[in-house]
Amino acid sequence: MIYITRREVFSASHRIYNPQLSDEENFSLYGKCSNPNGHGHNYTLEVTITGEVNPETGYLIDLKKLKSIIRENVIDKLDHKNLNLDVDFLKDKIPTSENIVLGIWNQLAGKIPNGKLYSIKLYETENNYIEYRGE
Repeated sequence: MIYITRREVFSASHRIYNPQLSDEENFSLYGKCSNPNGHGHNYTLEVTITGEVNPETGYLIDLKKLKSIIRENVIDKLDHKNLNLDVDFLKDKIPTSENIVLGIWNQLAGKIPNGKLYSIKLYETENNYIEYRGE
């Protein structure tokens, strides 16, 4: 079994808050991340797929094709966007890294023509990342 990872970066802003809670409750729960004016991150995304090498091509997948799939389905939708307001697949969700990773997974699931989606890893900072490997 081969594992291939493609790394992409994007910048986005968001406000972590639950609209059903008061500003005081949100601040108590999320701290400065619930700033009403939001804040931003330079995210690093790693998408890993797995499968067998095609003996005719020597590839699991052409990396240019994987790049195109990730950019079209994820990066173009997230880069320089407000995650609370601009991203359809995060509508009505609190844009925590956990929910962003789940949303990215759902954007890519079923779109990998060779192999299968193995994991999504999202670095919010150089010290914090979230990884999801499906259910």
